[in-house]
Amino acid sequence: MAENMVAVEIITPDRVFYTGEAKMIEFNTTEGEIGVYPKHIALTTVIAPGIVTITTEDDSVKAAVHAGFAEILPDKVTLLAEIAEWPDEIDVERAHAAEERARDRLAKKDENLDVMRAEIALKKALVRQNIKV
Repeated sequence: MAENMVAVEIITPDRVFYTGEAKMIEFNTTEGEIGVYPKHIALTTVIAPGIVTITTEDDSVKAAVHAGFAEILPDKVTLLAEIAEWPDEIDVERAHAAEERARDRLAKKDENLDVMRAEIALKKALVRQNIKV
């Protein structure tokens, strides 16, 4: 591996989603956005729903990632994600429908509503739509 590169692995319960090298990887955490370059300090953090951008030597690729954990080491970044999707794997109509359902649930303010769960569903739907733009 080149000195100016970091190994990247994204793993979901269903598959090894991505393995490769990157000049940088960007993703959302519960504390905000993070960008990781080679030789980053060691860190473990919680992933928030968002778009992951992997910048390679020649290109960059994007994927939707929906929650999980990230382990950052000086020479490797591992994302253990609940769900990871390439843009071409996303059904935009289904994401629009999920957004509407989540917004309806939040607007009704039912006393039995799990607000956090509805907000996370809304975030996931919006991430799926935003990566397709």
